[in-house]
Amino acid sequence: MNTKKLALISILIAVCLGIQLLPRPMNLEFTSLFVFVTGIVFGGFAGAALGALVMFVNGFLSPYGFAGVVLPFQILGMVLIGVVGGLYAKMWAGKVSAAGFAETVVLGAFLTFIYDVITNVGTAVFLASGRMPLPEALVLVLITGAIPSIMHIVWNSFLFGTVTVPIVNAMQKTLMRRW
Repeated sequence: MNTKKLALISILIAVCLGIQLLPRPMNLEFTSLFVFVTGIVFGGFAGAALGALVMFVNGFLSPYGFAGVVLPFQILGMVLIGVVGGLYAKMWAGKVSAAGFAETVVLGAFLTFIYDVITNVGTAVFLASGRMPLPEALVLVLITGAIPSIMHIVWNSFLFGTVTVPIVNAMQKTLMRRW
């Protein structure tokens, strides 16, 4: 790996951790975007690794407290976003077009929905550990998590749709530029 790539990945790690660990409204996050973009620019493995690292650290240092049993589910959800970013890169081809923006809106909504389902299942598993049967816990978590999930999906759809294309293009230009 060359110095520019290492520097850019280090910056992405620092930015993700810095933003993730700041007190902010729940479900208004940037980590999904940066993990997805990292997957596009550096490949699915790098995106997955960034997602796993950020969620692992967040699981212990989050302003909302220790993630506990939900932590592996958060890591799994974010790893999936990084891997999909890597897969999407194969179709990317510099999508500075309306189609590129539209695709990222749809991907942002879909990936956020999947992430929220995965983490809600994790929360239900936690609740079901001795407190209530898993099916009841899952229904309870899905109902109580519906509004936050909708907010999360709308936010990430907006974020993915407005800044994925410019960020990816800027990162690719930076990596190609000779200093």
